[in-house]
Formats: sequence, C-alpha cells, structure tokens
Amino acid sequence: MPALFRAAEALLVAALLTVATACGSRLPEGAFETSRAPGESAREPVRVGVITSATSPVGGAAFDGPGQGARAYFDALNARGGLDGRRVEVVTCDDGGSGAGNNECVQRLVEEKKVFALVATTVLDYAAASRVSRADVPDIGGQPIGPAYDTYPHLYGIYGSQAPRTGGEPGWDGVLYGGTEVYRWFKQAVGARTAAVVSYNQASSAAYARLITRGLEAEGYRVVSEQLDFALPNFRAVAADIGRSGADLVFDALDAHGNAQLCEAMDEVGTRVTAKVTNVQNWNSAVPRDYKDAPGCRNALWATGSSRNYEDTGHPAVREFRQALRGKELSQWQLEGWAAAMWFTDAAKSCAGDLTRACVERYLNRPEPYTARGLLLPVSYRPLDEPPASRRACLSVARWQDGRGWVTQGGDMSRNCYDVPQIPYRPR
Repeated sequence: MPALFRAAEALLVAALLTVATACGSRLPEGAFETSRAPGESAREPVRVGVITSATSPVGGAAFDGPGQGARAYFDALNARGGLDGRRVEVVTCDDGGSGAGNNECVQRLVEEKKVFALVATTVLDYAAASRVSRADVPDIGGQPIGPAYDTYPHLYGIYGSQAPRTGGEPGWDGVLYGGTEVYRWFKQAVGARTAAVVSYNQASSAAYARLITRGLEAEGYRVVSEQLDFALPNFRAVAADIGRSGADLVFDALDAHGNAQLCEAMDEVGTRVTAKVTNVQNWNSAVPRDYKDAPGCRNALWATGSSRNYEDTGHPAVREFRQALRGKELSQWQLEGWAAAMWFTDAAKSCAGDLTRACVERYLNRPEPYTARGLLLPVSYRPLDEPPASRRACLSVARWQDGRGWVTQGGDMSRNCYDVPQIPYRPR
C-alpha cells in the first residue's frame, strides 16, 4: 500500500464529490470459468471492457487517465500483431459517476457485449462490483476508489490485496489496514518532525484527517490539526496558522480544488514548508496550470505512490509508455492504466493459446508478485486469514520542480522500503 489508508483516501474523494455536486460546486462467488467466454472462437478478437467515470461531476481529467493508458497499451499491442495473433477489442463505457450508470455499464459490457475481462476500471461509485464478481469476470488493474477490490473475488485492483475477499465485508470483518511508510520516509529522508493536517468540517474529510493523524503520531510526529469551513473556507487563516506552527510537511483531506486554493493562500501569506504532500491522482503534467498562481507552494509539491515515476525516462518500460502517449498530457494514472493492460496481457499469454478466465486468474493469483516490467511495486493477491500487525512496504516518491517536472526522490522505489506497523480502519 503506497500511502496510509488508500481506500479511505479514495472514499474521502468520493464523499467530497457527492457533497460538492449536491451543493453545485466543483467540488457470492461462482466457480471459475473453465471455458472460453460465450461466443468466443479461437481467432475472434479478445474483447475487454474499460469502465470510467469520464463525465463525472469533476470531469474526465479526474477519472479517465487509467483508461487512456490501457487503451494506448492495447493499441500498441494490436500494432504488433495482437494477443497471440488475435486483436484486442476494447469496449468502453462512461458511467457518469453514478451507481445507476455503473450498473448500466456492467450490464452492457458484461451481460450484453460479453467482454472477457474488465481492465483499468476507474469509477466514482462501483455499485455493480458484486455483479461483476458473480459473473466470474476478471476485473484487472482497477483503481481502488472504494473497498470493492478488498471485498470481492475476481476483482484485482492495481495495488494488490491480502484481504480474504469473500464477497461479504471488506477486508477482515469490515476492517482494512494501512501502513505508515509515507510518514517514515519523510521523517528519515528529509528530517521532518512536525506535520500539519488540513481538513474540512465535513464528516468524511474530518474522519480521513484523523486517520492521517494516527499514522503520523505512530511515527512520532508532532501534529498540527487545521480545519476549514466547508461552505466558506478561510484558506488564508489556515495557511498563516501553518506558517506559525513551524510545520515541515502539510497533508490534507481536501479535494483537488481545495488543494490549489490552499497552496495559493500559502504563497500569499509567505508560508513555506519542506513538502506539501499530494497523492498519485494529482501526479501529472498539469501542475503548472493547476497551481499557476502558487509558484512557491507548487515547487514544494511532493507525491507518493506505488508505481514508477512517468518522468523516469531512463527506464525502458517508461520510455515505451511515453512513446505511445506522445503528444498528450501525461499522468501517473495513465501509466498505471498502461500497467493494468500489460498485466491482463501477460496473464492471457500465460494460457499459451488456450485462453480461459480460469487460466488468467491462476496467473493473477500466483505466488510471484507482479511488477509490469518494473512499472509497479510488487503486486500480489495472496490472502491472509489474519491481518498483519506489520509488513515491509515500499513507495515511490517524486517532487515537482519547475522546468524539470516530477523528479524522482530517494532512488529506486524498490529500495524505498520500511518495516512499518499496520493501522486498522473501517472504510465505511
């Protein structure tokens, strides 16, 4: 897990978007398939589905990145002759960011189009996750916006899971666990000792801020808590308080727009910190535009995640990704979507021409972790009966620098590793 409580963070985003939309602001399991998908013959295209919330309340830029990366991978694969000589046919569906729309997309792709698998699912409300699982359709490399990938069999999120995934409660009897590796890294790498945590006075935001605080305190930080009024946030006052606190780091439980406003306010009042820490969703080439009025804070942006920096052009798999996406704005989510499509392809190739869902899932559930040729930290789906009290966790870290983009920090992500405690939380 690349950051503490990743599912909780994603649920916060979903909750904030739901509230923001209302306010008018921006703010169980069947047996494995043992035959080919219905209607499939040996030389027909392999049909996969990509579901995104491209027209969600926050627009396509927020959720379409993984789908873009997956489609680019399949385009490149088809140009090389496809999957064992068969073209991969990508069927897309935009669920509009709603549960009803998600059910409609699953009906269309899984029940009508009979896709063999879903790849790089990135949706605001995965309301139909149980339907996908009951249909025994592998969902490979999805973004865990919610607890579905820690709940249902046949669903394989891009970051892996050790949860039992029986189709009942998520995690272990409704409890998930997250590590403190992000906070350990900043403590050891940059000497951080004081962290400000900024949230709204809104239930999901405040709850996630409390989880961040628990993780920071477990690593020995002094924590300064700041809260904004959700309806009328005074970003300047909070920015000034952060400056007076002497905080080394700023973490937040805000939406993307709130993050930008906080950065602008920090520049206005002269607050400087070692790192304004953001997440993989904001790790993209749009930083100069999104933070155009906050040059000081912009150059203090750091991001953490579980995938190799898309700016790491010295790595061959990154170069291949960038070549396929040339001419487009780039993002870490695109790279993770590309890796999801690669994961599906490698699983399908393991079947040696006898492509079945059972064979694909044997690959996904194998003991050896998957790395997408070094694009991902090792991903595995090996369930544990009991949650671990601690585990060895690694992370990828990058810092934004004007003129250079996202610059990798701390060396190779496979060596940014720590033995850290696992802290429990309920995702809902």
